Amino acid sequence: MRLNEITYTDAQPVEGYGPGFFRIGGEVVEGGLLTGPAGTGGWGGYEDRAPLLALAGQVDVLFMGTGADVAHIPADLRSVLEEAGLGVEVMSSPSAARTYNVLLSEGRRIALAVLPV
Repeated sequence: MRLNEITYTDAQPVEGYGPGFFRIGGEVVEGGLLTGPAGTGGWGGYEDRAPLLALAGQVDVLFMGTGADVAHIPADLRSVLEEAGLGVEVMSSPSAARTYNVLLSEGRRIALAVLPV
């Protein structure tokens, strides 16, 4: 079996998560998390749109995690993000974090906005 070492660019993979937090880059972020090419920090949820819109032109796809279970995001939020040129993929936060990590390892232009489980 051949093993390949994964190297990441400036963005960091999600290392873990639990009730109310995410661990990324050796740091714990309480509450929502936004990470991508511009860095990592807290995210205030669906009403915190400015940092999501700032990703336009930097990423092709924004993975949005809706918590422990998959749920619809507000329709107006999806419309605003898509009008800004961001592809939006909605799934549960654990699924979004795993998908983000895989595509990040492939060098894709992606970002992740997740609500805690």
